[in-house]
Amino acid sequence: MSRVAKKEIAIPAGVQVAVADNGVTVKGGKGTLTLPLNRMVKVVSEASVVRIEPERETTEQWMMAGTFRALVNNMVVGVSAGFRRKLDMVGVGYRAQAKGGVLNLSLGFSHPIEYQAPEGITIETPSQTEILISGCDKQKVGQVAAEIRAYRPPEPYKGKGVKYSDEIVVRKETKKKK
Repeated sequence: MSRVAKKEIAIPAGVQVAVADNGVTVKGGKGTLTLPLNRMVKVVSEASVVRIEPERETTEQWMMAGTFRALVNNMVVGVSAGFRRKLDMVGVGYRAQAKGGVLNLSLGFSHPIEYQAPEGITIETPSQTEILISGCDKQKVGQVAAEIRAYRPPEPYKGKGVKYSDEIVVRKETKKKK
């Protein structure tokens, strides 16, 4: 039995959860998210609580109920509070500038990189070396952050590159002459 699936999801004020045959829809102040319903689970929506239960008492269905509960909980948190990811740029001449839905990056290449933000994602640059990615869909926010980081991941010798703000780059020692 899944301990995650047994927990109920509390619905905050201003958030609406609608369960239909084809999926679960969560509406809130930050937007609307939809998740297709899995045939192994059933969703029970009450006044201020949502419960996820397996169709039968098998191990696979309890696992799927736990996964589905985590996905629905992320949707509820996303439409009420939203998700944020912060990236830091380390390196001489590394800069970022956001205009509209386009992020312009200077990462030491011979050309600037223009990254178009997908729908529902907001990219801000409080300073030239900081990038803030925010949105209501946790998966999209993480994917955008990973795509921007992939242009120039941090290297282990000097630590230069684009890194998550909470990421610790393990530094290596350079080779020594004998």
